[in-house]
Amino acid sequence: MSGKMPFKDYNLGNALHNALEDLEISVPTTIQEKTFSTLMSGKDVLGIAQTGTGKTYAFLLPVLRLWKFDKSPFPQILIIVPTRELVAQIVQEVEKLTEYMSVEVAGVYGGTNIKTHKNAVDRGLDIVVGTPGRLLDLMKDGVLKTKMIKRLIIDEVDEMLNLGFRTQLKEITEFLPQRRQNLMFSATVPEEVKALIAMFTELYTTIEAAPSGAPLKNINQVAYSVPNFNSKANLLELMLNTHEEMNRVLVFVSTKKMADALYERLLVPFENTVGIIHSSKSQNNRFDAVNKFQAGENRILVTTDIIARGLDVLEVSHVVNFDLPNETERYIHRIGRTGRAERMGEAISFISDGEKGLRAEIEKLMDYKIVNLDLPEGYESSDELIPLEIVVEHIPYNHKIKEHKPSGPAFHEKLDKNKKVNNKVRYVDLMKQKYGKPKTRGQKRK
Repeated sequence: MSGKMPFKDYNLGNALHNALEDLEISVPTTIQEKTFSTLMSGKDVLGIAQTGTGKTYAFLLPVLRLWKFDKSPFPQILIIVPTRELVAQIVQEVEKLTEYMSVEVAGVYGGTNIKTHKNAVDRGLDIVVGTPGRLLDLMKDGVLKTKMIKRLIIDEVDEMLNLGFRTQLKEITEFLPQRRQNLMFSATVPEEVKALIAMFTELYTTIEAAPSGAPLKNINQVAYSVPNFNSKANLLELMLNTHEEMNRVLVFVSTKKMADALYERLLVPFENTVGIIHSSKSQNNRFDAVNKFQAGENRILVTTDIIARGLDVLEVSHVVNFDLPNETERYIHRIGRTGRAERMGEAISFISDGEKGLRAEIEKLMDYKIVNLDLPEGYESSDELIPLEIVVEHIPYNHKIKEHKPSGPAFHEKLDKNKKVNNKVRYVDLMKQKYGKPKTRGQKRK
């Protein structure tokens, strides 16, 4: 850190200086140092820095310094992120930095009662942090007024410009003033994402604290060749039982169903120290799982990529890639959950034969070779596949070879009573049937 100008020499104002002093933060990280003057000048910025290098404060400190008190109840700063966990995290950081400022901030996200968020917005806010869907709902309802927005911040911009969020972001920008500062941050920004950034701004400054895709120097990356789910679960259980230093372990799996399967498997040996989080879990369950993991109550947290970007825990000892991600950039975000704040971290990947291609793409992106280790003593391999691993062969339907078989007559013979015949009975015959002899109505009198 030698050679860096300390925060006390930055033009931050007394309020922010006091907050940083309370937080015992005195020297900026590389991305904070590189972006500060450019952001303060009002330019649009694309910031690229590895996870855990202080990106959040890199944009919060300048925009809070530029913020000016206004009696208007409408927000000046809009921060958009992909997950509700990241919303909660950024709101918490804003509250820490504005301890000595009169700034009102609130987070909004889906999966909860929108009336709560409407009430928060109605009271008046300076900063709104939210996920795209809920922000758009509030804007369309006319509750969230955006005419005073001066700065738009998009965190994890590569994820936000994926197909799932792209349309919503485009709609959101239509509600915003054209004259605004655009700040975009992420750990990885592929070329195709850079092409999409033109949706927000055409003139921006790119600031990199580290090349996009470069492995973090504080993370030791290793891999094991393991064939299937049961074998991977056996290896994970063995490692957890024999390595006490694995005291806070984040385990990434490919799908929600796989996460549920692994969680149920780990419940038996680690009943009181394992949690799970994915998008099908309720809001309360998700926050509870994260809080218990952060507090150290749970040693293991099983998850999908939903929190590869939404969990800021300084002391994650190990990240385990139970399955490799289908998108290579997500590997960078996953392993970036460990090795934070100058601490060393471990990233362990379990790689099956079908994932070797993904491994090669990840190593190419990072320009880094992941070390392969021998399987430890006591490891038991398994040939048994779980139902989620069994691919059902699909036999296409071919109508040309279908043999036509006659199905028989379309109608059955009707009952006599249902047949349409003339069943009229003369009165004389009816009387004869009833009384055994003809009965007349009487002769006409002459």
